[in-house]
Parts: sequence; C-alpha cells; structure tokens
Amino acid sequence: MSGIDWSILIVTLTGIILYGIYKSRTTKNLEGYFLSNRSLPWYLVLLSIMGTQASAITFLTGPGQAYSDGMRFVQYYFGLPLAMIVISIFFVPVFSKLKVYTAYEFLENRFDVKTRTLTSFLFLVSRGLSTGISIFAPSIVLSSLMGWNIYYTNLVMGGLLIIYTMSGGAKAVAHTQKLQMIIVLVALFLVGYLAVKLLPETIGFVGALNKSGEMGKMNIITTGFTDKGFDWKDKYNIWSGLIGGFFLALSYFGTDHSQVGRYLTAKNVKESRKGLLINGLVKVPMQFFILLIGILIFSFYQYNKGPVYFDEVSLTQAKQTIKKDSLNMLEAQYATAFSAGNMKEANGVRKTFKAVMERALPDQKPNDTNYIFLWFVKENLPVGLIGLIFAIIFLAAWGSIAAALNSLAACSVIDFHKKFFVKKETELEDYKVSQWYTLGWGVFCIIISMFAYNIGNSLIEAVNILGSLFYGVILGIFLVAFGMKFIKGHAVFYAAVISELLIILIFKMDIISFLWLNVIGAVLVIVLAAMLQLFIRQKAI
Repeated sequence: MSGIDWSILIVTLTGIILYGIYKSRTTKNLEGYFLSNRSLPWYLVLLSIMGTQASAITFLTGPGQAYSDGMRFVQYYFGLPLAMIVISIFFVPVFSKLKVYTAYEFLENRFDVKTRTLTSFLFLVSRGLSTGISIFAPSIVLSSLMGWNIYYTNLVMGGLLIIYTMSGGAKAVAHTQKLQMIIVLVALFLVGYLAVKLLPETIGFVGALNKSGEMGKMNIITTGFTDKGFDWKDKYNIWSGLIGGFFLALSYFGTDHSQVGRYLTAKNVKESRKGLLINGLVKVPMQFFILLIGILIFSFYQYNKGPVYFDEVSLTQAKQTIKKDSLNMLEAQYATAFSAGNMKEANGVRKTFKAVMERALPDQKPNDTNYIFLWFVKENLPVGLIGLIFAIIFLAAWGSIAAALNSLAACSVIDFHKKFFVKKETELEDYKVSQWYTLGWGVFCIIISMFAYNIGNSLIEAVNILGSLFYGVILGIFLVAFGMKFIKGHAVFYAAVISELLIILIFKMDIISFLWLNVIGAVLVIVLAAMLQLFIRQKAI
C-alpha cells in the first residue's frame, strides 16, 4: 500500500477517534455511559442502529458472499421492515415507559428474577461470541496490510477497540457511527462505480449484470422448491427470508440489547420509532447494493484474470502439504482455461481447487469468501481510495463492536453486578465498574476471535447462524411476556431452558436451514410455556 493510502487510513481513523472523544463528554453515571442520558435525536438513533448492525463483516464479506453464492442472500432481510413496525408498536413503548437500562429488566417485572437472569445470560453468550467473530473481520485487513500473524492482529484490533469503547460509552459510539456510516456509504458507491469503470468498454453496467445472470448469480428471488418439494435446508429463499428473517429481526432489534440499547438512547418514543422505521426502509436497499458490488466484482473477474484462490495465507500453508502438486496443477489448468476464454471451465476448476484446499488444511476449514473484496480493493483501486476503503472497514468494525461491548457491559452491570453482588454504589463507582466490565468483555471477545479463523463459513453467515441458535428462544420469552398474561415465571423459565437445548440438538442434526431455528425457538417457548403453565395450575388445584 502506498504512502498516500497509509496517510489517508491513519488520518481518517485518528480523526474519528478524536471526534468520538470530543463528543463523549457525558454524565459519569450509568445513564450517561450506557444510554447517553436518553438525549439523542432520531437520525442519530437511525445511524447508530445501522452502524451497529452493519459491521465490518457486512462490508468485508457481503460482496464475497454474493461473488460465491449470488444475490439470494438479500432475501434474508425481507422480513426486517415488518419486524420494525411490530417493534415500534409493541416493544418501544414498554421499554420507554419503564425507563429500563436493559431490555431484560422488563422480564423481572413480568415474570421473576430467574427468567430475567436466564434471558440476559443467553444474550451475553450469543453477543459475546458473535462480537469475537466481528473482531476477526478487521484483523483480516490488518494482517493483509502488515503481513502479520492473524493472532497478533486480533490482539491489536481488540486492544484498540477496548480503549475506544471504555473511554466514551454510548454517546461516543452514537456520534462516531454518524460519521462512519456516511464515509462507508460514499466509499462503497465509489467501489461500485470503479468496478463498472474497470470493465471492458463494450460491457458496462448492464452487460456486467447480464454476464452474472448467465452464470447464475442474479438469483435475487428463489422459492426453495425443488422436484422433491420444499427444501428446508435451503439457506436463503423468499419463505425463509420473510418468515425466518422476520423472527430473527424481531428478536435482534426487539430483544438483543446491542440494538435495544441504541434506541433507548432516544429523547422519546417518537424519536425511537422514527429511527427504527426508517432503518426498515433503507436496510434492504443498502444490503442489495453491497451484494451488487460482489456481483460487479464477479463480472470483473470474468474478463480480468484473478487468483484461483483469494486467501494468500491459507494457500501458502496448503502448498507446504502433500497437496502441493495437485494445487499447482489446478492453478495451471485455471490459467489455461481463462486464457482460452472458457470461464465455465475456469470456475469449475476454482470449485475443485477449494475442495483440494479443504483436504490440504482439514483443521482450518479454508474459505476464501472473506478475502474476495479485500483482494479486489488491493489490486485494482487507485492510490488514495485503497486507504479510504480499508479505513471504512476499520470504522464499521469500531462502530458495531463498540456498541456490542457497551451493551455487554450494560447487561453485566445492571442484570448481574448490581442485582446480585454490589447493590449500592455511588454514581462514579457505577461508572468505573462499567468500564471494567467493558474491558473484561473486550478480553473475552479477543479470545473468541482467535478461533474464528477456522470457522469455515463466510463471516456474515457465521454470525447469523450463531445468533439464530439463541434469538428464537429469547424472542419466545418476550412474546409470552407481551401477549400471554396467564403464563407465569416458572413455566416460561423451564420452557426456555428446554427449548434452547432442543434448538441446539436440531442444529447439530443439520435437518433445517438456520433461519428457521428462529421460528422454531420462539414457537417452542410459547407452546411449552402454555403446557407447563396448565400443568402447574392443575397441580396447584
């Protein structure tokens, strides 16, 4: 990377940090640190919600997901707009009226302490694990730039994020996310424009889409039906997106405190609702555009020779195994097929190459999807823009991970520390212990990031699979709380425990796509809680 790119990268990141520190001046108590004194306007709430969801994983691996699997991933978001409406009507007024610090305080009022504690614990586990994976995404960039071992870059990236989050709290997160999202969207438009500009003059934007369509990548709407009926293991189709995606979005935005904490910072209910509803309007087009960049990059590499495998580090390791000769032979076949203009054969060789890579590195589950966008930026973008693109990956990481660490600390302090350990502390002591919990969760997430290298899936898919293991059950608890007044704490608690164990079992059996786990988890909790409550009532009689 050139000196100009390094300068742009450093100046952009430094500017964001200084801006965040300047804007982070807030009351040194729990409400100031975790909720920005409930003072933010709707547009900051909107950008904070978007910035928390749209992590570095979204921008780094979203295009790679489309490159590898086409546009069908966009269906995953089809249920989100409806979820925003439901949350605005039913969830937001309750949370705002009770003036809760975390979403799980409401559950103690409705049920009991153990149900609140269980739900908060499930959130901490799911969000802690997924945040560790999120740290890994910008570490890929730093590792590529510096040539460092990925484990060292996890330490550097995680350490920077801990300092960034501990110093500012929710207010710094919200204000820096405002700038981050603006810079991110502008830079992505530039990448999309240049991806088209770099194509042969006779191709253009429409030609690129046509080429991708011929190769099966413009699969925006898929039904999931085959000759044998509906394929429940098909990950992305219109039905899993509308139904499973709705339940996932309802749980993520309605019960996951990394998101609930964003709209609890709003001035009032109206500002919270406006931020959520506009997010529902813009999220699907934004994700469509991010995936479209991957399609344009795919078209670019149909006319410009790219590598047969985009992860250079894994490729170097694989060539030190007994599969070295096979890999070299396949590379030569790929080059020959591309030179002859036979892209069908070239893409077939690429699939074979990936299979050999998996056999060469069985413990690592190699997958180059996460590196496609990064390679394109490094090799094809002009000086200056490369530094800006890498900067936005860091910015997106900082925004989403800082919000996650802030929410993890909030639940730890409110739902555990002050509930069970130290109930009476001064405002300043509360503020300081919150910073220590932020540090603790930061260290935990760094440890998790060390294992993300062997995750196998694209990072954007891995995070959503992980969330789906917990979100359905958490949502089920809240749905019972809102709509089934006859069900009490004992019934819903044991229903949630049983449902979570069943969800993990179903996932292990690999009999259904992960998006459906959100539906199954919520329905299981509702049905089991109703049955258990009936049994408990009959026993009491």
